[in-house]
Amino acid sequence: MTFACPISLQQYPTILMAHGGGGRLMHQLIETMFLSVFGSPDREIHDAAVLAIAGDRIAFTTDSYVVNPLFFPGGDIGSLAVNGTVNDLTMAGARPLYLSLGLILEEGLPMETLWRLVRSIKAAADHAQVQIVTGDTKVVDRGKGDGIFINTSGVGILEHSLKIAPSSIQPGDLILLNGDLGRHGIAVMAAREGLDFQTTIISDSAPLTHLVGALLQAGVKLHCLRDLTRGGLASTLNEIMAATRLTLAIEEAAIPVLEEVQGACELLGLDPLYIANEGRFVAFVAPQDADRALDILRSTQEAEGEAAIASVIGEVVLSSPPAVILNSKLGAARFLDLLSGEQLPRIC
Repeated sequence: MTFACPISLQQYPTILMAHGGGGRLMHQLIETMFLSVFGSPDREIHDAAVLAIAGDRIAFTTDSYVVNPLFFPGGDIGSLAVNGTVNDLTMAGARPLYLSLGLILEEGLPMETLWRLVRSIKAAADHAQVQIVTGDTKVVDRGKGDGIFINTSGVGILEHSLKIAPSSIQPGDLILLNGDLGRHGIAVMAAREGLDFQTTIISDSAPLTHLVGALLQAGVKLHCLRDLTRGGLASTLNEIMAATRLTLAIEEAAIPVLEEVQGACELLGLDPLYIANEGRFVAFVAPQDADRALDILRSTQEAEGEAAIASVIGEVVLSSPPAVILNSKLGAARFLDLLSGEQLPRIC
């Protein structure tokens, strides 16, 4: 079987520059080239694929990590790889179980650096209660690998009957956010560029299994979950809007952003709504479940020693044409659209 290339090779003769997966061009590439060849009409696009095997439902995902620098306040490429893959499984409603670990090592990488990362990967896996059960290692020539690249795949099991996916979202659903925005992207950028802010900004990189697990255990009927990685909150909401054809109305005053992060964004000309996070997610729930879900998130955060700042940031409404609308603190409304590229490349 042969396929005609679905995008113009004259318009895009080379691969896009390194702007990750949060921008409009990368979304177009994924939708028009990869999904046209590999996509299945009966499978939704989500953080992980949900598959039925021998009567059980499992979630399967894969991701690659190329963050620069390798170490940053609050984490490193190793712990980030574990947390990111675990969170993708969690967003599908699965309990993560097993990970694979693929390492692309550049010739000349110090053994001390590799050992430090291996120990970090082990600690992150233990914290997330997953096992690394298989892997692979390759070495590339000096100058060809930027130190180390990591690929992880993960498998988890769904222990409930819910369909947690964009197609389950309904008009009237409320949108919950589990914490403040922008810390991961700013932490990585500060470490990369040697920026010296008055306060060290710590990445929010963390597994989300305890929060989602608490919601599921309490019987909250989650309609959809999505973690706010590349492209941040705004890009994530645009993806969901495109999948559901529903309008998402967001209240800026309800979105927590730390003062130091807001100050760094203003200094650098960045918008925290588009900055990647590695420990933040949105949950779409029916209005009758929203207060209970919020209480569970906050009490679980307090029990884990985290800041209990989960909040309701908006709602799903039926309007035409569908859009993502931000109601500002000043009372004005504006559209949140996808950026052409990503504000901060190489942050995951």
